[in-house]
Amino acid sequence: MKKIRLGAGAGYSGDRIEPAVELAEKGNIQYLCFECLAERTIAIAQQAKMKDPSAGYDALLAARMEAVLPVCSQKGIKIITNMGAANPEAGARKIKEVAGKLGVKGLKIAAVSGDDVLEAIRGQEYTIEETGGKLSAIKDKLVSANAYLGAGPIIEALKGGADIVITGRVADPALFIAPLAYEFGWSLDDWNLMGQATVIGHLMECAGQITGGYFADPGYKDVPGIGHLGFPIAEVSEDGAVVITKVPEAGGMVALATCKEQLLYEIHNPAAYFTPDVVADFTGVQMAEIAKDQVKVTGGKGAPKTDLLKVSIGYVDSYIGEGQISYAGPGAVERGRLALDIVKERLGLMGVKTQECRFDLIGVNALHAEKLSAGHEPYEVRARVAGRTENLQEAVRIGNEVETLYTNGPAGGAGAWKSAREVVAMVSILIPRSLVNYSVKYEVV
Repeated sequence: MKKIRLGAGAGYSGDRIEPAVELAEKGNIQYLCFECLAERTIAIAQQAKMKDPSAGYDALLAARMEAVLPVCSQKGIKIITNMGAANPEAGARKIKEVAGKLGVKGLKIAAVSGDDVLEAIRGQEYTIEETGGKLSAIKDKLVSANAYLGAGPIIEALKGGADIVITGRVADPALFIAPLAYEFGWSLDDWNLMGQATVIGHLMECAGQITGGYFADPGYKDVPGIGHLGFPIAEVSEDGAVVITKVPEAGGMVALATCKEQLLYEIHNPAAYFTPDVVADFTGVQMAEIAKDQVKVTGGKGAPKTDLLKVSIGYVDSYIGEGQISYAGPGAVERGRLALDIVKERLGLMGVKTQECRFDLIGVNALHAEKLSAGHEPYEVRARVAGRTENLQEAVRIGNEVETLYTNGPAGGAGAWKSAREVVAMVSILIPRSLVNYSVKYEVV
């Protein structure tokens, strides 16, 4: 039976690069997939593109391609990635440029566009899924609107002979569904196969999470060699069964527990996981540890996809001003609390207008607030004040007040830091599929 091996080269935009090289060199893979696009990432990329039309793709695109292109080209490994972010066509040109510098020839690079639907939804009265409010309420603050495309455009690119496919917003599992459907000739309306393929994509999309990253808890869940965490490989059979594994000499582990945790990651309803390709059903998934670092996964199913596509909307929500300062030694907590009280009083005296403001002692109550944090006093603390404001000028004033604690606050304050920045928030709407038209363009080197 034919088998295809997919490697997950990244689980987010800033992920490590060397595990992908290890997969290409030692993983005996046919595809290397990089999932690098979070919801907010694409909004920020859209802002970059607005400032520079040649920008808007992932900041690490060139570095990742420089690292993997030589070995992938040598071994005939195809690359699929959403690192195109807000500008896949510019991303494809950058890959062509990198390949040229490396002397890599004979590559066909496909750029998948069409997820940017900002102009199509502008002025329309869609309902915001998270709040129930109307899109018109934030119409003057819109930064981006990107529809989640499915596997179809990537499959078209592969059929067109692409060695590398770079996209903008696509559903994360689609990066893995597409090569499987292409290689095995799966019908995109075989809903059970699409459901199982979605399980595979979901298990792989966060890369190191399924090999022990975001899992380790010393004494309870120990992970060997986590400093050299290997990224996962999915060995998929034509019937959709998959064995999740890793390069043997890489650190980390593939176990039932790591696979089960990843299966449940960010899933609201395991019986109906809506994607552009299928409504996946994870409730029948079976896992079996068949060897060391090898977990077989079967049983994903699915129902027909809907006529709607999810769109992530990025908008400028507010600004955040922040300041931090540290205290250590006897009385550190008391001095930290005094520092926060001083800044709270000062912000009031200065008339700084905030919509929301937090006064935390990192190491004491910053994560779990006062009740759960009670009774644990550390030797050192870091006071943090963060406030949400309507404009940048007010945000700047928050950090300034924290900084003045150097000479106007409790004894021994050190390491003050401040910042003020725009807050790009995300919400979602659903739009008819008919509003989305994708395109595939090629670069050849």
